[in-house]
This record gives sequence, structure tokens and C-alpha cells, in this order.
Amino acid sequence: MISTHWLQQRTPYWTRLDALVDRVQRSGLRALTPDELRELGQLYRQAASDLATVREDPGSQRFEVYLNRLLARAHNTIYSAERPSASAVLGFIGRTFPAAVRAHARPCLVAAALFWGGAIVGALLTASDPDFSGKVLGPEMIETIRRHEMWTHSIVAIKPYASSAIMTNNMGVAFTTFALGITAGLGTLYMLVFNGLLIGVIGMACGLEGMSLQLWSFVAPHGVLELPAIFIAGGAGLRLAQGVLFPGTWPRRDAITRAGREAVTLVLGCIPILIVAGVIEAFVSPTELAAPLKFTMAAATAALFAVYLLRRPVEPVTSDSAV
Repeated sequence: MISTHWLQQRTPYWTRLDALVDRVQRSGLRALTPDELRELGQLYRQAASDLATVREDPGSQRFEVYLNRLLARAHNTIYSAERPSASAVLGFIGRTFPAAVRAHARPCLVAAALFWGGAIVGALLTASDPDFSGKVLGPEMIETIRRHEMWTHSIVAIKPYASSAIMTNNMGVAFTTFALGITAGLGTLYMLVFNGLLIGVIGMACGLEGMSLQLWSFVAPHGVLELPAIFIAGGAGLRLAQGVLFPGTWPRRDAITRAGREAVTLVLGCIPILIVAGVIEAFVSPTELAAPLKFTMAAATAALFAVYLLRRPVEPVTSDSAV
């Protein structure tokens, strides 16, 4: 039988959950602070546990009805997706995503280091044993390189289709790199190091055949966006792994949920970046534009992208009126 003392302890939490749900239903989730959003989730889970306790007492039927209704409202509030407005999308792209990248710069930089570490290893192995590239790239691609032909000519003929395929592939790599963070980061490490190894092997194989300019003038225009997006997705995967391995004072489930929410912000922001990179890769990178022009375009794109990520928006200045 449920004691009066237990009910007196639990009722304030139910009242608080009811009040938070009312605020969200009136003004939307944006009406709550980040701390209140976390509190909402915790109170919802606790109320669900309380409902299970109340159901075991036949004399607490009215509390069971109340909690059922409260949990139904809370569930609809928490799990019903709000229709994003154009201003919300622009706010995410313009402020939320760059701020998230700055806040999680360390795992993103670690992801970049893993990628380029793999690239260096791939280049060194290919330089010491040219046959190694054949094991990684396959005989057909090696033969294309030896004929001093780029394998990108087919893109020019089917630009719209190629652009769509490139975007789909790049997003698949980004989301896989992120999602594999749930494997305690092992899958994310593999994706970053392997893709780095691949570009290192290709770069050295082309360099040994005197094709460096052709390769890097192709990679540079879109690579200055595509590679950072992969690093950010890798940082998201490492953030998720951090929640799995190092929950700190949080219960592990809550730590994973929190890390996953932050990581999703990072990986979602990569989508528009990869879309732009896919368009450039299909319509600019494989064209016959002069290499200096392509490198100039890449440098300008990289500079603008760096400003976009690193520039902190100016907060509006408010002044108190003199009395």
C-alpha cells in the first residue's frame, strides 16, 4: 500500500512536470531553457516509474488516472516534432551549428588528425612498396593512373545524376562515421583512418606517375568543404563515444542521450555543406578550368568556410535609459 508520505514526496514533481508541459503547449519547446528541457525528460521518466508503483496499489486508482493523463500529455509534448520554420532553419545554420562546432572543436580536430594520420601511413606504404596501392585501389584504377588518365571524366557527361550520387555517398560516409560512435568509437576510428589511408594511397600513386597536379586540382575545389564535413561528422561520432565510455556523474543512459543530442547537431549541420560540396564536385572539379583558377576558388571557399565556423555573432547591445 502506498503511504501518504510517499505521495507527499512525489506530488511536487508531478506538479512541476504538469507546469512544464503547460508552458511547452502554450509557447513551444523554445520556451524552456536547456536545464528545463533536461528536467522535463527526467521528470517524465520518473513519473512513468511512479505510475508503475501506483498501479500496484488498488486504492490509488485516482492517482493512476491522473498520472496516465499527465504522461500522455508529456509524451505528446516531448515526442511530437514541431514543424520547423524558415527562421528556425536559418538560425540553426547561421548560429547553432557553428557554435556547436566551436564547442566541440577538440573531437573534430582529433578526427582530422586520425584522418591525416591514416593518409600519411597510406602515402608512406605506397612510396615504399608501389604494389601496395594495387591492393587498396584495385588493378583497374591503377591501370587508369598509369595511363595518366583521371577517372573523373564520366562525371562531366552526367553532371546532375553524378551530383546526386556524390551527395548521397558523402552523406552516407558522414552518417556512418557518426553512427559508429556507438561502438565506443571503434567504428568511427576505422572510418576516419581508412578513408585517410585511401586518400594517402591515391595521392602517392598519382604523385609517382606525375599526376599530382591533375589530382589535387580536382580534389581542392570540393575537398575544402567535403573533408571538414567528414571531420565534423567524425567529431560527432567521437562525442557519442565519449558518452558511452565516460559518462561522468551522469547515469550512462542519460550521458549517451546527452552526447547523442549534441552529436546530432553536429552531423545535421554537415548536410548543407555536403550538398554544396557535391554540386562543386560534379560541376566544377572535373572540368577543364585551369588549375590555378581551381586552387584560387578552393582557397576562397576555405576562407569563407573558416569565417562561417569561427566568427561569433555580435550580440545586440542594450542600454538602460537614464532616469
